[in-house]
Amino acid sequence: MRIDLAGWTREATRGDHRGFLALFERAEQLGFDGVWFNEFRVPEQPWPYPSPLLLAAALLARTERLRVGTSVLVLPLHHPLLLAEEIAQLDFQSGGRLDLGIGRGTEPAALQALQIDPAHTRERFEQSCRLLRQALRGAPLAAHQGAWSFPARGAMAPSVQRPHPPMFVAGSTAETIGFAVEQDLPLLLSLEPPEGAQLVQLQAAASARGRDGAALQARASLARYVCIGRDADAVQRQLSTLWPQLYERRVYFAGRRGVAPDQVPPIDAGRVLREQFVCGSPAQCLEQIAGLRARLGIAHLRCVFNANGLWSDEQALQAMELFAREVLPALRTL
Repeated sequence: MRIDLAGWTREATRGDHRGFLALFERAEQLGFDGVWFNEFRVPEQPWPYPSPLLLAAALLARTERLRVGTSVLVLPLHHPLLLAEEIAQLDFQSGGRLDLGIGRGTEPAALQALQIDPAHTRERFEQSCRLLRQALRGAPLAAHQGAWSFPARGAMAPSVQRPHPPMFVAGSTAETIGFAVEQDLPLLLSLEPPEGAQLVQLQAAASARGRDGAALQARASLARYVCIGRDADAVQRQLSTLWPQLYERRVYFAGRRGVAPDQVPPIDAGRVLREQFVCGSPAQCLEQIAGLRARLGIAHLRCVFNANGLWSDEQALQAMELFAREVLPALRTL
């Protein structure tokens, strides 16, 4: 299995820059395969890394094997040809260690600040994805002239078939998942909410289009919180501090959607552990991941050791070290 890291986003990235990069240099030494960073532009509260590509460039220059992914690049915010140039350059500089997660985006404030009509984001996303793939495969720039004005589909010249960085699509709607199936692009599955609804829609979209749903699902990337400890007491101590913090964060994001705090249901700890966690001793974590692999057929797992910033980097690193020593070697045989 491929085992990556995720969860360092927004407030979780604040702090010393050198120390932040050193965390992932250590991850490479421990044997993790990659790390994923998010894109949040013109945020209400600033944080150090709004550009995942710039952050990726810094980290890729300091590592030799670790892959870096974007989760996601919000395509409607970018001109696809300029973005393709930056991606191609970074992929070249890194020796092919870049992964691309792309999406339509869900931040109204960014669209407003950049004067992008929300009604056009789906069209911009789909056209940008097509243009981006064409450009990364080596299609002449002349083939793209005027294309950002949304030409008729299929109007572009055939591309030179040249490999481009692996690309994943993040999305929860039937339209986005259907588009990913049409483009033969694997899904970057969400952590919150868990991936169940996405996989149901993936299978429906594959069936409707005569595609192999199991093969498409096997190429997806799965995400899980990871809470690992030497024994049950160590795990319980970590979880007891998490539930109130997790609920507070859910209330905050619900408020941004206009939902009152008293309308946010309490945390169902048992359900969250079943649907979103790998949790327990090293042996238990290995058993749970092996079960996910067997049940879903997915061989790519993004591990969130920091609870998306609710646990400290020091706590996350301790968990990563234990996981790397006692779980990671066995996962290579799955």
